[in-house]
Amino acid sequence: MSELPEMHEFRTELTEDGILHLIFDAPGRSMNVFSNRAIREAEAFADWLKGAEVTGVVIRSGKPGAFCAGADLSELSTAYDMIMATPEAERDARTVEEFAPIGRAFRKLETAGKPVAIAINGLALGGGCEAALAAHYRVLTDDPSTAMGLPESVVGLLPGGGGTQRLPRLTGIAASLPILLEGGRFSGEQAVRAGAAHEVVAPGQEIAAAEAWILSSPDPRQPWDRPDWSVPDAATVAAELAPIRERVLAETGGHYPAPLAILDCLERGLPVDMDRAVAEEIDVFKDLVQRIEPRNMIGTMFLGRVDYDRKRRKDALPAGLDAFVAEVKAALQGAIRARGATGADAAAFAGLAAPASARFDVDEATGIAARKPAWFDAPSDARETTALALLAAAACAADGYSGTFTEVDRNLADYAAVRDSGFPAYLGGPFAMLERYGAARLREMAGWGRRSR
Repeated sequence: MSELPEMHEFRTELTEDGILHLIFDAPGRSMNVFSNRAIREAEAFADWLKGAEVTGVVIRSGKPGAFCAGADLSELSTAYDMIMATPEAERDARTVEEFAPIGRAFRKLETAGKPVAIAINGLALGGGCEAALAAHYRVLTDDPSTAMGLPESVVGLLPGGGGTQRLPRLTGIAASLPILLEGGRFSGEQAVRAGAAHEVVAPGQEIAAAEAWILSSPDPRQPWDRPDWSVPDAATVAAELAPIRERVLAETGGHYPAPLAILDCLERGLPVDMDRAVAEEIDVFKDLVQRIEPRNMIGTMFLGRVDYDRKRRKDALPAGLDAFVAEVKAALQGAIRARGATGADAAAFAGLAAPASARFDVDEATGIAARKPAWFDAPSDARETTALALLAAAACAADGYSGTFTEVDRNLADYAAVRDSGFPAYLGGPFAMLERYGAARLREMAGWGRRSR
């Protein structure tokens, strides 16, 4: 047998039956995440597995009570900055180079010709869920903490490791949509009923169950890689998704591109074979991840939320936070009231109330409702200009608190403002808007005076 690749995020154990345990155990972390290094190691392992003399593989966690919380979003935030610093003509290729490896690794794993089972006790979210979907057999425990989910849309992203392709193939489109679009989760029993998992067992029995399946000499192919698999007709998929797309547009005003991009992945990927489907998914992902909304939402709805929850539990939220949120809310509501019906209509457009007759610009080539540039960078009519003025008036409050909060706490403050003042998450929050435009420009947009030149 060839030598295993060097790994730090994973370790291995070989049983007497020839079953290799691939144990996800990221050093120095209480929870596993798919960092760039973990993704590289997963792909190297999958390459090795194709020629390995093992009976099969059981993937499990070395952390108690959880498998994987998803991707390392702090790395993704850094990658966004790197990509946007790349010359525009090279950005697409650079984005694919950066983000394609996870999908490629999982595809190699499921086509290596060896049976792969996964044993999950606890959370398997994001990339952790996608890794599970790439295994041929999935065993979950009935512990209340055990769940499979794809929460990427909550932070403005889509599952880029094949999740938009494998889950609906296993469960059907309708059952996959709450997981893909709304951040829903399957418990162990729900996953089995939906077709996303094969077996649910008591905690402590999941590894034995996974090994038993490996020893049953199973067919090491996914359903979509077998000769009897048939892809659905493209027109049928499009017809099923059309009312869902209309609903998403109505509910979000088109300001949150991730759910629409996820629907594009389904529409473009489900009618083709898995290799092409994974390529379609990353093609949609590359367009989505270059937008500012995911960058904003990662900073606020992930990094800011995590910091907020951690400090709240320790009763250590920064002084002045409540006053800041109250000032943002008062500025927002005051600006709306000052403009009467015009302000109310603009607020509805911007997502500060139920969206009303929002403008949707759809890219015919990709299907993504993608304003390039985004409406808030280039307002095209009086309503959009007014909406930007409302948001700028609220964001001006952040300038007065620049000395109150540390740079680290500004994401936290943005999360609190989004949660409690009505400031839209796709803009990141008042501090994110202040950083993007600067105080002078915000005052100009709010109608409070011209920028100094």
